Amino acid sequence: MKRLIFTTMICLAAVTAVFAQTTDSVKTITDTTRTRRTRIRLGFGDDVTQVAINDTNVYRSKAPGLSFGLTFTRFDIGLTTLNDNGSFTLSPANQFLNYRSWRSSNIGFDVLQLSYRFSSSFRVYTAGGFDWTNLRLRESVTILRDQPSLSYTQDNIKYRKNRLSSTYIRVPVAFDFRTHDDADGRRFHFVGAAEMGLLISSSVKQESDTNGDVKLSGNYNFAKFRYGASLRVGYGAIGVFGKYYFNNMFDNSPAQDGLRNFSFGMSVGW
Repeated sequence: MKRLIFTTMICLAAVTAVFAQTTDSVKTITDTTRTRRTRIRLGFGDDVTQVAINDTNVYRSKAPGLSFGLTFTRFDIGLTTLNDNGSFTLSPANQFLNYRSWRSSNIGFDVLQLSYRFSSSFRVYTAGGFDWTNLRLRESVTILRDQPSLSYTQDNIKYRKNRLSSTYIRVPVAFDFRTHDDADGRRFHFVGAAEMGLLISSSVKQESDTNGDVKLSGNYNFAKFRYGASLRVGYGAIGVFGKYYFNNMFDNSPAQDGLRNFSFGMSVGW
């Protein structure tokens, strides 16, 4: 019996030694395995967006030159407000557009970018993206679509939501200044741009107990083309923005002459 126990212990020790040796061998192989590092560029040039795979290297400076490619930057989320001939208070003729300030939003981002970098601190770029403006109306009105000028009807309905929206393709032409990296590897950005936009859609969405949920798309007399200016200031990847458009918000609408759009908020990415 003792011999059997002794033999069993020797066998277990041998098996344990074999497994231990196998584990060490595998570990040795793992230690000597090289990880492939890859950076995928979504375009050409040093300034284009890059996707890093197992590459933790940080590339600080950008060489002068032309770059073009896909991007997902300048993601803006903020508030939109109306400026009525220099005043943020709507005139009596525009009271039907009275809106909820904290629920009227502006959202946008860029998806294409063409840039030329002159130095590590300065570049000029143009981009293409999308921009949404949503006005949450306070009044019980329905903005009429496909009318010669901006028109509305007064309703005897209490709306939970009454939203007038527009979607534009946005095209900024920007001058981007940035400082050198600080001790944390971050820098300040200062960007001034001319902003242009091309209308692609507009709609009204209403929610009420009487009619339920209704969404109507069509022509709501938004300006087909708009132009203005923007300013962006930030640190690291986070910043703030302000955008003001110089032309009227609505076309062919004399009663809304001088009504302009102003937006401001937070922005992510440069």
